[in-house]
Amino acid sequence: MNWDIRSELYYTETHEWAKVEDEGAVKAGVTDYAQDKLGGVVFVEMPEEGKEVEKGEGFAVIESVKAVVDFYSPVTGKVVEVNREVEDRPELLNEAPYEEGWIVKLQPHNEGEIAELMQEEQYRDYVIKQEEEGEQ
Repeated sequence: MNWDIRSELYYTETHEWAKVEDEGAVKAGVTDYAQDKLGGVVFVEMPEEGKEVEKGEGFAVIESVKAVVDFYSPVTGKVVEVNREVEDRPELLNEAPYEEGWIVKLQPHNEGEIAELMQEEQYRDYVIKQEEEGEQ
């Protein structure tokens, strides 16, 4: 398994990552595993800034050469910033999913929700299990 899974991030079962920023906002994007499975990303439909989203709600769309998938919110909150650079260069999701390839920043309504997400080891085990099930 060669996917980059980082200890400072939180993860969802739908392969989004979340990072709590210094100001309390939550930056989110797709995991290295997700971008690898998607293949070349060709388009990202971003949400509007100011949109209220529920944890687990699909609110952006990622289109790749293999599939069109929803991007699900890791927490309940308000979209405070979208990454306009990804609109112009969607390949950033493939090239740097944890750096320049982030999708949104959210202002969480319940800071405790982040603790409900998976951490590095849990997510690593989850991905390994998904891979094993996919091979059967």
